Amino acid sequence: MRVKVCGLHPIRDVQLCIDLGVNFLGFVFYKNSPRNLNLEDIHKLKEYDKKNSFFTAVTVDPTNEFIKKTILGNFDYIQLHGSETNDRVGEIKSMGLKIIKTVKVKNDSDIKNYKQYENADIILFDTPGMEKSIEFPKNLISRIPKGEKYALAGSISQNNIENIAKLGVTFCDLSSSLESGTQLGYKDHHKIKSFIKKINEIKN
Repeated sequence: MRVKVCGLHPIRDVQLCIDLGVNFLGFVFYKNSPRNLNLEDIHKLKEYDKKNSFFTAVTVDPTNEFIKKTILGNFDYIQLHGSETNDRVGEIKSMGLKIIKTVKVKNDSDIKNYKQYENADIILFDTPGMEKSIEFPKNLISRIPKGEKYALAGSISQNNIENIAKLGVTFCDLSSSLESGTQLGYKDHHKIKSFIKKINEIKN
């Protein structure tokens, strides 16, 4: 099971996630989000030995100027949450970034939309909640394609990951479920450790 933890702070959270072997570390660039990254903190990311982790910039309809100025050279992947077409995905990929393209799912027919993004390296099936932690419909989890290219987000936690894994999911994305209830946007390191411990138990 590969894991992406999203909404991280460049100083507080990164070393912990690297040490725990989190595969993808997500940093949010979305001004309406409580997890929005301060651009001045980006240079802090260069201080880390990433080991086997990938830094991912989470964006909504980023401009070429923003990508060139802020993302290139600092991140391995860019996650696209906007209205990008497959051509736009290809254009961004040609700049030298790997692509995670989000497909928002309300019903069974939405799942098929992933087929239009052949240029993406990873497809992330998510709810339309935009950080509101809407639970992914259980009856649809088994319908999403299987394999390392496909990931799932939507109220995943230590309490349900074992059942989700049994449905064939091998790549999960978490954010708000790893935060304390009183501090939105602040990751709870105990919850991260507990979740990764659970993942390692499932693997074994």
